[in-house]
Amino acid sequence: MKTKITELFGIEHPIIQGGMHHVGFAELAAAVSNAGGLGTITGLTQGTPEKLADEIARCKEMTDKPFAVNLTFLPSLTPPDYPGLVDVIIGGGVPIVETAGRNPAEYLPALKEAGIKVIHKCTSVRHSLKAQSIGCDAVSVDGFECGGHPGEDDIPNFILLPRAADELEIPFVASGGMADARSLVAAMALGAEGMNMGTRFIATQEAPVHQNVKDSIVNASELDTRLIMRSLRNTERVLNNEAVERLMEKEAALGDQLTFQDIADEVAGVYPKIMHEGTMEVGAWSCGMVAGLVNDIPTVKELIDGIMGEADAIIGKRLGNF
Repeated sequence: MKTKITELFGIEHPIIQGGMHHVGFAELAAAVSNAGGLGTITGLTQGTPEKLADEIARCKEMTDKPFAVNLTFLPSLTPPDYPGLVDVIIGGGVPIVETAGRNPAEYLPALKEAGIKVIHKCTSVRHSLKAQSIGCDAVSVDGFECGGHPGEDDIPNFILLPRAADELEIPFVASGGMADARSLVAAMALGAEGMNMGTRFIATQEAPVHQNVKDSIVNASELDTRLIMRSLRNTERVLNNEAVERLMEKEAALGDQLTFQDIADEVAGVYPKIMHEGTMEVGAWSCGMVAGLVNDIPTVKELIDGIMGEADAIIGKRLGNF
């Protein structure tokens, strides 16, 4: 299946693994790339340029296919060494960078000069157009269904994707609510050139997270996510648990007076304990509504091969019957 995204990134299938905190390690990225998709290392999980360089080298030992590094630009009084991380990405010969968060314009000239393709994650048409205007090669359009940060507009993908198709000239992929062949075919019918999956890739055998995390996704329904930090305008979709319920009680009680410090126990530094130790009730962690469509824990290759085979069947048989 050739699309503008497969041609832009030099991959076989129009399927991208999103950058996920304490999930996007070399093991998962290499497995996705080896299966024909685009795997992604999460840069800020590594934290320092030295650790990121080691992870890039590790990934190169596991695959000779293209892979990406996600670099999320966050507002912070003590920001990561972004210039150092960019230098390591360039020096490591990474061909693709997925940017997210704040405007990446400051770092685009260096990335583009090195021949690196940049795809920016956006939750609105206006942000997608901005990404296009500053020179990004592609956009990942993130609908309200997504795990993590869906923005503040609350527009689901059945509206957001065709709106993006109406406005954008650069190619885009659909992100949020993507899990299977139906997701891919529907996204492409709405104007996307592929899809980005996050939550679905956590529930795979190669995902380097605790089995409790994978099981919690398989056991969840589409009703089991919650939106937190709305009053802080830093909305995040997470899987419900005891910590999330405590956090939401604080939000309800404090309203607009809520500060990040009020909920720090539930959100700060909890990912290593959840993802690697399997202590599921210790805090809030990102998960999409798509958990309701996840019923098994296949290998990455089984997942991607199944999606592509089923997509072919949908296009050739079900749609052909009409």
